[in-house]
Amino acid sequence: MERAAVFDVDGTLVDTNHLHVTTWWEALRQAGHRVPMHAVHRAIGLGSDDLVAHLLGEDRDKDQDAELSAAHKALYGQYFDRLPALQDAGRLLRRLDHEGWRVVLATSAGGAELSALRRAIDADDVIMATASADDVEEGKPAPEPVEHALELAGVPAERAFFVGDTVWDMQAGSRAGVHCVGVLCGGIPRADLEKAGAQAIYDDPAHLLASLADSPLA
Repeated sequence: MERAAVFDVDGTLVDTNHLHVTTWWEALRQAGHRVPMHAVHRAIGLGSDDLVAHLLGEDRDKDQDAELSAAHKALYGQYFDRLPALQDAGRLLRRLDHEGWRVVLATSAGGAELSALRRAIDADDVIMATASADDVEEGKPAPEPVEHALELAGVPAERAFFVGDTVWDMQAGSRAGVHCVGVLCGGIPRADLEKAGAQAIYDDPAHLLASLADSPLA
């Protein structure tokens, strides 16, 4: 039977969450918004529009949303040539592919940002498909990104796992009906991931790879 291993990217396979925190904080600061970095960190993993709404509220000047998103993209884009993959991220994907899993990415990133992330992971030869922000109407925590990833893999939810680092990932995976595995390398506490639906939690891709034989993905 075919199986799918669906992965979030930022904070799960590539060590970018704190780059996003800094660049979103700066974009907001330049526009006159004082938002503490810890609040920005908790919002990472949401798509741009949802992140701005989450941080600034529904009574904000929504005409400013596009400018904030563009400022973040410009600031974050300065790091595209040196995004750091987390230890053993590529090896983990290759191991799962070798064991018969269909490896798919589900990320709020798209376009040039997604291309930079994939270069960092350096495992395009085993990534079957990518469900990106360019492909869905609603981002996480809605289930659509994970559901689209499953469609691309041709695998039903009950034979799939979703690996992610945020509460939004766990909520999206749970709503899509897949088994959820959390990683701590994005900086979100274990208890929060468990409460959001994580069935197992590992430190990072290297820890999951080393523990694979005893993991839910065994």
